Amino acid sequence: MAPVALEDIPEPDDLPMVEEPPVKLPVVPVSTEAGKPKKRKKTPKVVAPVEPPPAETQVASAAAAPSPDAAVGALTAGGETNPQTKQEAEDLIASIDKRLNALPAQKVEEQKAQVSKVRNFWKDAQDALKSGDAEGAKTLATKAKLLLDDLEK
Repeated sequence: MAPVALEDIPEPDDLPMVEEPPVKLPVVPVSTEAGKPKKRKKTPKVVAPVEPPPAETQVASAAAAPSPDAAVGALTAGGETNPQTKQEAEDLIASIDKRLNALPAQKVEEQKAQVSKVRNFWKDAQDALKSGDAEGAKTLATKAKLLLDDLEK
């Protein structure tokens, strides 16, 4: 096998132009949800009014049926509270604090979500008590206590 020299072939000057046929591509599907990360809206904190509402409003609200918010433990307006309710709320908050600190580290690690809920209710109860809402503080502390009871079982 001996090497052969390559020859250049000249191109003709009158080559016909060939048009490309139009290509019909399928429509690319686009998701409207894909590019938007879902964001949670923060719920505003309930702020107790500085002034107590007029006496007529208090009478009307006392006669009305309890609202669904009251069933889930919404903070009250924080008007006049008796000292016994305030003391009960303080005692309940203190006992929850002691019980939370006494939880074994392994239990806290295993039940992170539940412990977090208890701590949130406990903190909200403290905040309500500081703002003068003993009823709301007692309700929130009771919720924390019940969750803590379930956690310790």
